[in-house]
Amino acid sequence: MHEVGIANSILEAGHRELALRPGSTLVSIGVRVGVLSGVDIEALRFAFECLVASTSDEKVRFVPESCPRTNRCTACERAFPSPAGSPFLDASCPYCGSTRTQFVSGDELDLAFVEIEEPSS
Repeated sequence: MHEVGIANSILEAGHRELALRPGSTLVSIGVRVGVLSGVDIEALRFAFECLVASTSDEKVRFVPESCPRTNRCTACERAFPSPAGSPFLDASCPYCGSTRTQFVSGDELDLAFVEIEEPSS
């Protein structure tokens, strides 16, 4: 289950940001997970929860966002979510009907945000 390693890397990224703000508290971490990334969001959530259980990070919220597969039409330049189950090269543009489209996203795994609460002064 590679989601454990990914969850650990996400938590480490949060801690790197936290280290830049001494005395602050890590509140939440958000990630964008493409449907073609090979990462199961529920397994990632479970791995993250296991990593933070009974630690000082136990209250850190994990906020995953699923990102659809998206293509861009080379004729009209508009981006659109690809229909579920359609092959990469067979995604017609819903706007102009062109079959000349290119895959542009859906395989990402990105850190979206790290929310940190600074101490009140």
